[in-house]
Amino acid sequence: MTESVINSAPQLNVEEDKNKVTIVYVLQAIGFVVGVTFIAAVILNYVQRNELKTEIARSHSRWQIRTFWFSLLWSALGILSSMVLVGYFILLGNFIWTLYRVIKGWVRLNKSAPMYC
Repeated sequence: MTESVINSAPQLNVEEDKNKVTIVYVLQAIGFVVGVTFIAAVILNYVQRNELKTEIARSHSRWQIRTFWFSLLWSALGILSSMVLVGYFILLGNFIWTLYRVIKGWVRLNKSAPMYC
């Protein structure tokens, strides 16, 4: 009986970590409609990243954090340069890039595959 408890502990860590990271992906996805959840996602990510026990979850956490910061950077550049119209292309590219990263990360998490940043 003790062996089954010991053997299930790593599996519990994996599922618990996957659930934490999944919540962040959900918040990021909702952020495309309700922008404030994208900010909530990165705050949650920073709060829980030291609690993550598996390398897969930690790699997804890094991926999510980088997605947020680069998206914020490109959004700011797009908004600033929208007066000369090129900003709209930057904003569109940023939208597509961010959507790609959220989907790719979520798919790889469901396959229990790490993200390589």
